[in-house]
Amino acid sequence: MIEITETTPEGIMEIRATGRVTEQDYESVLIPAVEKALAGEDKVRLLYQVGPGFEGYSAGAMWADARLGMRHWSGFDRVAVVTDSEMLAGSVKLFGFAMPCPVKTFDLEEVDEARRWLRESLGAFHMEEIGEDALMIRLLGKLDSKVYEEKTADLDAWTAKAGRFRLLLDLREFDGWQGMSALGQHLSLVKSHHKQPSRVAVVGDAAWMRMAEGLMSQFLDAKTKYFDEDDFEAGKAWLLS
Repeated sequence: MIEITETTPEGIMEIRATGRVTEQDYESVLIPAVEKALAGEDKVRLLYQVGPGFEGYSAGAMWADARLGMRHWSGFDRVAVVTDSEMLAGSVKLFGFAMPCPVKTFDLEEVDEARRWLRESLGAFHMEEIGEDALMIRLLGKLDSKVYEEKTADLDAWTAKAGRFRLLLDLREFDGWQGMSALGQHLSLVKSHHKQPSRVAVVGDAAWMRMAEGLMSQFLDAKTKYFDEDDFEAGKAWLLS
């Protein structure tokens, strides 16, 4: 059977599979719950606990699982699989690379660690003063709304003190945004400070440089130059020259 044990306001759904899981469990419990959660969120973070007492899936359940995955392929933001089944954990690790979202396995006694992993951000927004009136912002991983909520006040305080400033934007390890709300917060942050940068150096791979170029042209009135990820020091030197 499958039971929904919790769905949090942050969009984290917890389910538990015990005994033998059938197609009916998917059709009457899991699929409606996932679709209801997705109606109110960009994506869902899923904690899927299998066991103790798990006896396997029926053939119909496996087909229902495949249909659910195909129908909502991009609807999951992150999946934590908590299980005492070595075979299931091994399968997740083997095929997890094909999932469109991060997937991680945990032992049954690590369920609290799995919850923490689902709640935390997979990305980071680092600020560092690198010279007089010069700021480096390094975006790492995949950013969610929580990162922007935590950093907006710090950035507002620094820019209010600095006035006009030079900006080094490091995108070398940036993987994008988790959902449209995070992207919206990013654009809002850029818009609220668009008059302050006097010079901007952007360092990253070709794809992120094109993205940054589009954003800069829309929002900023600053002298801007783009550098390949291998030319970080050159970008920094140009900014500070």
